[in-house]
Amino acid sequence: MSDDTHEVLAEVGPRLRRVRKERGATLAGLSEATGISVSTLSRLESGLRKPSLELLLPIARAHQVPLDKLVGAPPVGDPRIQAKPIVMHGRTHWPLTRQPGGLQAFKVLEPQRRLEPDLRVHEGYEWLYVLSGKLRIVLGEHDVVLTAGEAAEFDTRVPHWFGSTGEGPVEFLSLFGPQGERMHVRARPRRQ
Repeated sequence: MSDDTHEVLAEVGPRLRRVRKERGATLAGLSEATGISVSTLSRLESGLRKPSLELLLPIARAHQVPLDKLVGAPPVGDPRIQAKPIVMHGRTHWPLTRQPGGLQAFKVLEPQRRLEPDLRVHEGYEWLYVLSGKLRIVLGEHDVVLTAGEAAEFDTRVPHWFGSTGEGPVEFLSLFGPQGERMHVRARPRRQ
């Protein structure tokens, strides 16, 4: 067990006592409300008994406080991702994930331009969701256009290309990951 874990556990007992006293409860009253013996509650508060969920959950319920208040969970950091745009091959990508490797998410803006498809192949799996505009996808023998609200997924070992239809810019989300991390959404072929 890490030093951080020992430190958090050592603070639970005094915190339990403080919350009980703030509520004006006695050990006997808390025992009656939780079904936990007075001696167990006393040992928890003095640090002689290691806290467990089976003990902490009924205590939290009896005091009508979130479990975090009893455990002293560390504050959660700012969850916002400060995406800095990256321009590659004329496209602007905003990374939406922090960790390298594994599944990666991007918001992508493809400018209005008509390019000749240059099919590529590489390891992985890709999922695309169109936010606005029209996204042309060439996948093997398929040539489809997705509009806002449509999604596609494919194995990137199949020759593929995607970009603007040339009718305007397209904004889309892209999730890319190693083989096996699939989203299970299918695109419909373009109507003829």
